[in-house]
Amino acid sequence: MPNYYSNLIKRHKNRSRRKQILITVFIILLLGGMVAGFLGYRTIYSPNVWLNGNPSVAINIKSGSNWEDVKQLLYENGTIIHRASFEWLALLMKYPDHIKPGHYVLKEGMSNKQIITKLRAKQQDPVNLVFNNIRIKEELAGHISEQLETDSVSILKLLNDADYLQKFGFTPNNIMSMFIPNTYQVYWDISAEKFMEKMNKEYKTFWNEKRKARLNEIRLTELQAISLASIVEKETNQNDEKPDVAGVYMNRLRDGWLLQADPTLVYALGDFSIKRVLNVYKTIDSPYNTYKYFGLPPGPICLPSISSIDAVLNYRQHKYMYFCAREDFSGYHNFAVTLNEHLLNASKYQQALNQKGIMK
Repeated sequence: MPNYYSNLIKRHKNRSRRKQILITVFIILLLGGMVAGFLGYRTIYSPNVWLNGNPSVAINIKSGSNWEDVKQLLYENGTIIHRASFEWLALLMKYPDHIKPGHYVLKEGMSNKQIITKLRAKQQDPVNLVFNNIRIKEELAGHISEQLETDSVSILKLLNDADYLQKFGFTPNNIMSMFIPNTYQVYWDISAEKFMEKMNKEYKTFWNEKRKARLNEIRLTELQAISLASIVEKETNQNDEKPDVAGVYMNRLRDGWLLQADPTLVYALGDFSIKRVLNVYKTIDSPYNTYKYFGLPPGPICLPSISSIDAVLNYRQHKYMYFCAREDFSGYHNFAVTLNEHLLNASKYQQALNQKGIMK
């Protein structure tokens, strides 16, 4: 009988011990799971972008980039805090097999999940494309390629392709008219062809009903207005004076005069460092020589600003037929109705040039 009770007590103790062991193991597993879950949560959702106080940073992933290229972009400025956790999740999400080019803005405090999702899904951010004060196609192509992935050679090839430009209604001589200087939002990896389509769409948007109505009133086409605006652009940088300058040229066109615009000679010569137009320049044989050929040049001599285009559309009606830069070099001009008045103004300006030693 004592052995029976002794065995019963032993079995009870064994069961209790096993139960305690199971409870202990369960608690350990639970705590381990909680720790693993916490660490996993931190790996996926905790902030992992450090920008040293800056709100954001932009990276450009080029076409054909691989996983090593992307890591170099992200690591070179210390953007990623914990690289191991980032790479672990990137591999888990198979991002190295789904790298997409583009311009991506990363913000302070983004998590690994947010970064990788953005890059893998190609949730790229548009860039602000800006161009102004451009004279020739090569300059435009180069300026665009500095801001986008597409290269200048591809853009320039399209700007000179007569068959391609025909679908937009332009020729290699006047295609620069299609580019209205402004700030445009585009994707960094846009192709040269898509870029041209974008600019053509913006061109059509610019020429709204109000501007088209003004064209009809002043009897100019879109291309003529832009060519004249490009001359106005290079004659003065004073916006309040541009309608007066445009008015002089409209008067000359109306009366069948040669435009005799000095900036067209500079463009024909291709030397944009010229500060003083000499009489010898007026003999150059070029369709852009408005001292020799009547009417407007075959295309714009620069990309005119919107203010210059609107100055042409809303040119000031007056009797002035001449103008000359003021001798005080203020950027403004003296206007004249008669040739004698103009020659007097021109003499004052030429003397001022001589005093400053500006001979060409």
